[in-house]
Amino acid sequence: MAKKVASKIDSKVKKESQDNYLDYVPIISDKHRWETDEEGNVTIFIENKGIFNWLAQKLLKKPKVSQLHLEKFGSFIFPLIDGKTSIYEIGQKVGAHFGDEAEPLYPRLTKYIKMLYDYGFVSYLRP
Repeated sequence: MAKKVASKIDSKVKKESQDNYLDYVPIISDKHRWETDEEGNVTIFIENKGIFNWLAQKLLKKPKVSQLHLEKFGSFIFPLIDGKTSIYEIGQKVGAHFGDEAEPLYPRLTKYIKMLYDYGFVSYLRP
């Protein structure tokens, strides 16, 4: 029985490691509102929910909605996450726009999109 479980886990790990992350298609989560200002800078609005946030809002005058302002690379990348464009294609556009300033392009881009995923700002459509 233990061998069956171990082999299922091993096959799942092998399959996931064979997936090419650059083929993934990120899509922006609808849990957070975001907007772009006139200069092209993206701001993500995060609603502070839960009992601890409620207490902080009442006692410490913390805001109900926090704002996350993205820098120039993030502000360029975030609108490209449309549920149709793969991470590889986003990288091509970033490279064309920023040139050598974006290097090392794909390691930085994949780490950035993984961070967006970890914080719940995006999800993935697998190929």
